[in-house]
Amino acid sequence: MEKIGVIGLGNIAQKAYLPVMATLQNKYEWHLTTRNEAKGEMLEQKYGFKHFHQTLDQLIAEKPLAVFVHTPTQTHYQIIKQLLTAGINVYVDKPVSENLAEVEELYQLAVEKKLLLTCGFNRRFAPFDQQLKQIADKRTIVSEKIRENALQPTAFAIFDLMIHSVDTAVYLMDEPIQKVDNFLVTDDDNLEQGYITLTGAKSHVQVITNMVGGSNLEMTTVQGSKTRQVVTNLNLLQTYQTGAVTQTSRPDWENTLVTRGFDPITRAFLNAVTNDGENPVSPESAILSHKLCYDLVKTIEK
Repeated sequence: MEKIGVIGLGNIAQKAYLPVMATLQNKYEWHLTTRNEAKGEMLEQKYGFKHFHQTLDQLIAEKPLAVFVHTPTQTHYQIIKQLLTAGINVYVDKPVSENLAEVEELYQLAVEKKLLLTCGFNRRFAPFDQQLKQIADKRTIVSEKIRENALQPTAFAIFDLMIHSVDTAVYLMDEPIQKVDNFLVTDDDNLEQGYITLTGAKSHVQVITNMVGGSNLEMTTVQGSKTRQVVTNLNLLQTYQTGAVTQTSRPDWENTLVTRGFDPITRAFLNAVTNDGENPVSPESAILSHKLCYDLVKTIEK
């Protein structure tokens, strides 16, 4: 049975990943890393995990096939570099780093080591977003993230929140980007609104983040030459036809982690590292999503 490691057992790991991993204990031997003994005992009682370590070095000594990294962003670079250098595949929460040079360096190291470095862009694996991907001859894509009233430091908001919409747009766009336009509205050092416009030969893409929008909403619209569909909060799909609008919801029995893409991206990564498959989130597209966010942040300095 292959060993799979996890480092970082905070909120995102406990909500989005550990429930999925717990269902896969018959396929993989999970090794969790935390210095917090009480947290380890709680997770053992809740999910039945048996193998715990206090340090990254101890985890690496187990020679796992891959490690899921759910630690704070500022720790990603050193942890990922140490894992890749040790010959271990890596799955990491977005962003890989807020520093584009570090992102590019780590992906290059993964290439040199013939390993996978997969960024956790879960929305690519949300079933309704995958349905949007199938629309042919896309003309317009709008990817929006709205918050009721949640001012945050600009760089943090872009890499923590807006990057989801940016990557959704990158995933859905079916042609090379010919032009990029950026626009930010800030209140002191906080982000109020962020916009990225991508132009292709046929398609026009708008990424919108509004931190003071009066509601909490995530919406993606794709207009093709023959159809228009809108996904709202990943769980509602509207299809527009002449004189009619069809609404489809995810099945009531479907697990939220499937609806939001966490379950399928976790399984896709594990399948890839186990069977020498392709990276489920291509390095080129992941780097592009980071670059678009990095370049948007840099506009503050101009």
